[in-house]
Amino acid sequence: MKNWKKNIRKIVEHRYFSRIIISLILFNAIVVGIETYPNIYYENKNLFFKIDAALLWIFTVEIVFRIIAAPSLKDFFKSGWNWFDVIIVSAGHIFMGAHFITVLRILRVLRVFRAISVIPSLRRLVDALVMTIPSLGNILLLMSIIFYIFAVTGTMLFRETAPEYFGSLQLSLLTLFQVVTLESWASEVMRPIFEQLPWAWVYFVAFVLVGTFVIFNLFIGVIVNNVDKADATEEEIKDTHKEVVELREEVRELKALLEKQLKE
Repeated sequence: MKNWKKNIRKIVEHRYFSRIIISLILFNAIVVGIETYPNIYYENKNLFFKIDAALLWIFTVEIVFRIIAAPSLKDFFKSGWNWFDVIIVSAGHIFMGAHFITVLRILRVLRVFRAISVIPSLRRLVDALVMTIPSLGNILLLMSIIFYIFAVTGTMLFRETAPEYFGSLQLSLLTLFQVVTLESWASEVMRPIFEQLPWAWVYFVAFVLVGTFVIFNLFIGVIVNNVDKADATEEEIKDTHKEVVELREEVRELKALLEKQLKE
């Protein structure tokens, strides 16, 4: 490997490199937040444009350095996070111009997501959440069945009593979504119906017990389990790396010992 490539790799792997990038991403987030105040933004529009251009080029150089430091271009693009970084930064160059000011401002907000790709702990957490998607398929199917059954039942039972909540199947599904989030479900939805139909509490309590306490706990259980698996995998990788380093050190010592004996 050429010396200049080694030097770039040292820069990229240095702990201050990631800290500086994280600081710039946070600074970008603060600037984007300030831009939401029209009186500040329009008075300093040119300054915001210059700051954005400077940050864009800094992030571009960062990605170029990371590509150079990678063993190969193929290895760099094996990571989905690297694809994400390249797309976000490249889009900033593509849409640079006055006609795309709204798109550019949205892209500045999306750059904040790069904090996830830069901070390893956040990256592991998101990877664990992505791992839960296949496992959540059956839970989502079960939840859809439960929602559909309760929506059809609610429409049949309460259509005349509360048409604003259960007047149609889609309204019933929307109402059940509000109930399952426990957002004012008792005071706004159940009690007005309960005043006219005293037995209505059975329907709502049953749905809350099944929908909220059972289904949501299944979701949480799957997510926590995958997060634990991701942490365990990370620990195994660290242990393996440590063992490899120790083996290399032992091989180096054996090699030095053999060379010494051959000289004697």
